[in-house]
Amino acid sequence: MPSVRYHTGRFPPESLAWESLIPLIGPAYAAVARYDGMLSSIPSPDLLLAPLITREAVLSSRIEGTQATLGEVLEFEAVREASSPERRNDIFEVLNYRAAMHEAEGLLASIPLSQRLIRKAHEVLMSDVRGRSKSPGEYRRIQNWIGPPGCSIDEATFVPISAELLPDAMSDWEKFVHSEFMDRLVQMAILHAGTTFFVASWYYTEADVLH
Repeated sequence: MPSVRYHTGRFPPESLAWESLIPLIGPAYAAVARYDGMLSSIPSPDLLLAPLITREAVLSSRIEGTQATLGEVLEFEAVREASSPERRNDIFEVLNYRAAMHEAEGLLASIPLSQRLIRKAHEVLMSDVRGRSKSPGEYRRIQNWIGPPGCSIDEATFVPISAELLPDAMSDWEKFVHSEFMDRLVQMAILHAGTTFFVASWYYTEADVLH
């Protein structure tokens, strides 16, 4: 199967199939309202959110090849021991994902969602883990790709946007963040997809394949 490559000039999309999205938007807002109501009704919502944030960090780190499970991360936090040095490194990456999310949440109190905020969170993400020597907080300068270990770019599952086009693409992303749009939930979904396709990983070299 040939590699899927990022297509330039398609963000944000010129049109959407609103007839397919409209039946989904109402239930999505209802779910968000129930979630918000549940959080507002408990004394310490952070206690409820903490394991959910950790689970999200575990899942998000998988794109970089980490193998740590939620149970292993929670156990490590309790006893500070891991089954192997490799698994310990994976756990540290997961914990950095969580720390980066907290950093971004704190920064939103003083600066808007922007490239500046993303770069600052990325510095936290790369602190003392794999990739710390590859310009944390900066966009990648070379092409990377996602696929099985050892594959070539032609064998990759997905090839993100080229490095020279990334800064302009992220500028378009930031403009779309602050633009008027018909529906905020749909806008957030497009923004989330955009950052995934644009960046994929900021710090890998062409010899480092994400899997």
